[in-house]
Amino acid sequence: MNLSIIIPAFNEGESISHLFNQIKNSLSDKKISYEVIIIDDGSNDNTWVEIINISKKSKNIIPIKFKKNYGKSDALDAGFKRASGDYVLTMDADLQDDPSEISPLYQMITRDRLDIVSGWKKKRNDPFSKTIPSKFFNYVTRKLSGIPLNDFNCGIKIYRKDVVNSINLYGEMHRYIPLIAKWNGFNKIGEKEVNHNRRKFGITKFGMERYLRGFLDLLSVSFVYRFRKRPMHFFGSIGVLFFMLGFISVGWIIYEKISKISENIPLEQIRPVTDQPLFYIALISIIIGIQLFLVGFLSELIIQINSDKKGYKIDKSGEGRKN
Repeated sequence: MNLSIIIPAFNEGESISHLFNQIKNSLSDKKISYEVIIIDDGSNDNTWVEIINISKKSKNIIPIKFKKNYGKSDALDAGFKRASGDYVLTMDADLQDDPSEISPLYQMITRDRLDIVSGWKKKRNDPFSKTIPSKFFNYVTRKLSGIPLNDFNCGIKIYRKDVVNSINLYGEMHRYIPLIAKWNGFNKIGEKEVNHNRRKFGITKFGMERYLRGFLDLLSVSFVYRFRKRPMHFFGSIGVLFFMLGFISVGWIIYEKISKISENIPLEQIRPVTDQPLFYIALISIIIGIQLFLVGFLSELIIQINSDKKGYKIDKSGEGRKN
């Protein structure tokens, strides 16, 4: 099997049959063997009925149904686990992703031997209420991730099977697959400008809140993948910083006290240490520093206990080579 096409669908009953026909027509004259995995993400319209109807007419349709709406990341994850193609392409079910782009994306990833090719909706047929926040979101993600993609939100992307096998999706992580893949060693990431169609049926399932959730998920995935193997580097560094701040503050308080005593100032005229706000700031800083250091230490112990589960990946293409 050359290609697995994964399509999450939530209340897209009017679009599914049109989408599949367009996919079939776009690949009919191409020498590409493919399967189409459609995931009904807990729809409450006739989406599942339409999926079953087209699956009866075509043997290369694989239907998956969720009992409730879990979200796009879980739907893609289920599709990734079911895919059998050498390459995996994802696209949305709302007809805004153009099926005519499937073959060019497939040709690009195979020709250039890339790990990922991401679509870029350079000319978007969306209102400004979606395009402006999307541009800002992509700019921030590009700067934080270091990946020069213009459109992390684009639904149509193609991956080598090894890439999707190396990741687990949850929350809003689907838009960060290139970032997760990069941290797993898949650095060959390309981008192709793609057509973006206007929505013909239904309404968008995403609101402005997706950008807030997406930004929080970006911080989460950045932290997890950067420090999951060395949490002491994060917690320990901050803990030492707080501890040193508190220690220096205590040293200043002691120095100030001794200086006043050495100047023969009567003790009753010297302000008590416990009346100084700096004393409590120092005390809290030391406690926070110790706690953060212990969190890092315990995290390292947990990693050591589970060290039999190796997180590295071996490039099989390099096996058997001799210098």
